[in-house]
Amino acid sequence: MFPLESGGVGATQVGEERMENTTDGTWKTLAVKLNDNILETLRELKFTHMTPVQAACIPLFMRNKDVAAEAVTGSGKTLAFVIPILEVLLRREEKLKKMQVGALVVTPTRELAVQINEVIGRFLQKFPQFTQMLMIGGNNPMEDVEKFKERGAHIVVATPGRLEDMFRRKGDGVDLAGSVKSLDVLVLDEADRLLDMGFENSLNAILSFLPKQRRTGLFSATQTQELEKLVRAGLRNPVRIAVKEKGTADSVTFRTPARLCNYYTVCRAEDKFNQLVAFLRQHKRQKQLVFFSTCACVEYFGRALETLVKKVPIHCIHGKMKHKRNKIFADFRALESGILVCTDVMARGIDIPDVHWVLQYDPPSSANAFVHRCGRTARIGNHGNALVFLLPMEESYVNFLSINQKCPLRKMPAVNDVVDVLPKVKALAQEDRAVFEKGMKAFVSYVQAYAKHECSLIFRVKDLDFSSVARGFALLRLPKMPELRGKSFPDFQPVALDTDTIRYKDKQREKLRQKMLAELKLRQQDDDKTRTKKAVGNLAWSKQKAKKNKRKKNAAKRKRAQCSDDEDQDIEELMKDTRLLKKLKKGQICEGDFERQITGGANH
Repeated sequence: MFPLESGGVGATQVGEERMENTTDGTWKTLAVKLNDNILETLRELKFTHMTPVQAACIPLFMRNKDVAAEAVTGSGKTLAFVIPILEVLLRREEKLKKMQVGALVVTPTRELAVQINEVIGRFLQKFPQFTQMLMIGGNNPMEDVEKFKERGAHIVVATPGRLEDMFRRKGDGVDLAGSVKSLDVLVLDEADRLLDMGFENSLNAILSFLPKQRRTGLFSATQTQELEKLVRAGLRNPVRIAVKEKGTADSVTFRTPARLCNYYTVCRAEDKFNQLVAFLRQHKRQKQLVFFSTCACVEYFGRALETLVKKVPIHCIHGKMKHKRNKIFADFRALESGILVCTDVMARGIDIPDVHWVLQYDPPSSANAFVHRCGRTARIGNHGNALVFLLPMEESYVNFLSINQKCPLRKMPAVNDVVDVLPKVKALAQEDRAVFEKGMKAFVSYVQAYAKHECSLIFRVKDLDFSSVARGFALLRLPKMPELRGKSFPDFQPVALDTDTIRYKDKQREKLRQKMLAELKLRQQDDDKTRTKKAVGNLAWSKQKAKKNKRKKNAAKRKRAQCSDDEDQDIEELMKDTRLLKKLKKGQICEGDFERQITGGANH
């Protein structure tokens, strides 16, 4: 999978360190001395005390050690590599030139890259000698090329796809491969997620451009087999750091923060959205994340929540958004209260201040993602809450999480004042074709995602009550999809409405739809005319062929009749000759009469 570079784990013993998750140490008690400007920035950011992962990683990173750090989400891993990066660059004997990259941070998502870049930017305000650059997808790659050619960058924060692309752009006048020859530090943040998201080939390509003599840090909230493969990707002198919660035994290390209250609730599919709306209405003044399984569900339910939960800022974000994601993310982070409707693109490493509740409307496809979703709250020693909505047939998922992820959940009391809002969602769909189409697409995507859940013994598509799920989605009718083919759903009553007549609220979009319908109608008419003309032609040809066949048949019949008459005549003459021959033998006629009559018959 990943190439094992010289001096890898196989060539050196891997050290291990474990630290309890306490926050008693001030920065002055750190085992190494930090630059005064770094300490000043930490005071400005109000980070007065170190977290355990910071206390462990920073000295090791600064002492030429490669680090593989595992700590619960929200434990301060970003500063654990940002501070060493700055210290290493400050202590270089030969100062970095304009086009030399001294540190490279690779992270799986744009949002996390933006966040890390902002943190580095705060520190660089006191270090104007260093430049930084963000290389992420969603914008024109040529802009990054021109920016790098003009300014260079001593610290680069990037997503794998864009970084690989930049390495291969030698024809555009930028030589990033040459710029990283002086690289001191490589950081892979959310390291296991880099593999989960399919960046294996990009990482291999990136590693091939980097010098082997460097310091490498792998940071993750979970220790997986995939992470072991990353550890082998060039760590020359690695030390593993595992940070556990205070007061927990080594064998009982929980995967979520100690101050997180993790709840679950069980309800029918048709009641889930009503429960969610009631909960959000009762927590209007708090900051909440609502996770759905698919982009289409985010689009649909986010639109419904905008109408149903009044006077609350609601933002939607998912992986298929291109240019808007960074702005939406920044806007939500700045809010004191509000709702972010999202997919798992926001589940890893994202630091959003003061999140009170993480609501998982749909359980994620993997148990690891469950832990990371919960980790968006209760960060850096703060309190937080998480709630997952489960169907009755999914309740055993609670035990699964407790055993498999060391993540215990408590049952939450029933939500009060639940109102049926589904009729309002149906009304939205009838008033706007865009909402109707979003609902149909969301339902299909939900069923398809459910079928791909890694815990297939609990989440089984064949056990889904499709009628109840469709009612929970407030569908006007069921969509056509393979999972529903050949089945009947008497418990689901579609609305008495021709859904083809539903119009878009967007007049321009409806005008375009009507134009397309008119063009389709014209094509159908043309097709009908063509089919009619072809049918008429086929009918005429068929009649002509039938007449021809009839003439042939009659001619053959006459020919057979004529042949039959000739045969009858020949038989009659043969019988006459036979009678004459008998008379000759009996002596009734003489030979002369016989010859005369035979000859006469023949002449006749």
